[in-house]
Amino acid sequence: MEVLNSKVIKEFCSMANDGWQQGWHERNGGNLSYRMTKEEVEEIAEHLLWDGSFQAIGTSVPKLSGEYFLVTGSGKFFRNVLTKPEDSLCIIQIDEKGENYKILWGLCGGKKPTSELPTHLMNHEVKLVALNGRHRVIYHAHPANIIALTFVLPLKDEVFTRELWEMATECPVVFPDGIGVVPWMVPGGKEIAVATAKLMQQYDAAVWAHHGLFCSGENFDLTFGLMHTIEKAAEILVKVISMTGGKKYQTIAPNQFRALAKDFQVSLPGKFLYEKPKNI
Repeated sequence: MEVLNSKVIKEFCSMANDGWQQGWHERNGGNLSYRMTKEEVEEIAEHLLWDGSFQAIGTSVPKLSGEYFLVTGSGKFFRNVLTKPEDSLCIIQIDEKGENYKILWGLCGGKKPTSELPTHLMNHEVKLVALNGRHRVIYHAHPANIIALTFVLPLKDEVFTRELWEMATECPVVFPDGIGVVPWMVPGGKEIAVATAKLMQQYDAAVWAHHGLFCSGENFDLTFGLMHTIEKAAEILVKVISMTGGKKYQTIAPNQFRALAKDFQVSLPGKFLYEKPKNI
């Protein structure tokens, strides 16, 4: 099968375009990666270039030894992924040590995978171990409302989770484990990769202060849906703060969250169900 005719390439491009349409990817902002299945690689194997050289990842991910990933390119624009996939994306193979990668297809202009590759791969490794391989997608975007909140809310997991949960009833059902927060760090390096990976051991989403949002999921639909739900809740919160200065006359209380969790059969960590002072 030709690479561009494969189902996974089409789904990858569709999700990237959805993010562009939402306004989450100005210029070359954001990145997306997908851990391919053995079957997906085999169906396009004859069209892959196997004789290329390996290059250093910049970190070590031994649990990803021999894995294959579909990844957006460094400096590439999400607005072009759907129309120029062979120039915007690449398929890479990880070596047996988990320290190097090789491009097997894509990035025809000779570019590299996303500069956030170390962060993506470290978090793929964390999720591979924690969830027995269920998660395959890592997505980073720049949704405006969640970024805006990092300037006005304390950069704490408990605060961001509780405030977002209160904005829409579906939120604690969509991300019952909560959401993590990474303080501002220089992007693209090992420091932010390590900080994010630590949070992703317990969460499926992490806010990068003054930068964006980082999500993990089983497939494209669920990962995009997680990003979309969090950003919509953030938009509602921004409007509430704008209208009332942050004062809420009514909201969802801890006992109501517990009732919701019981009916929807999810487990909500107690650290997010603290009693808040009432607005006067």
